[in-house]
Amino acid sequence: MDTLNAIEALGALSQETRLEAFRTLVRHEPEGLPAGEIARLLSVPQNTMSTHLAILVNAGLAVSRRDGRSVVYRVRLATMEGLVGYLLKDCCQGHACLPDVETTKGQCR
Repeated sequence: MDTLNAIEALGALSQETRLEAFRTLVRHEPEGLPAGEIARLLSVPQNTMSTHLAILVNAGLAVSRRDGRSVVYRVRLATMEGLVGYLLKDCCQGHACLPDVETTKGQCR
């Protein structure tokens, strides 16, 4: 993760609906959710939700795949792990005081 990618990811998450959509996708890993279901859960019009989901995808925080007539979205946990690692990289004057993101990767699944 570099500075520009971090800024893009943080910018995508800095809006309430997108943050809630991301958190909803995290709760539904690894299956993901159709866009219409995300819109229903968050009480957001489908066309508005599509715009928000596109921003998350463009920031690398989510991916989509077509499943029949639906588009199913999943969170990209690797991007969030990279963002957290980037933000915490220099904590405690470089001493390892927090769990290494690389060693904990995928343990929540």
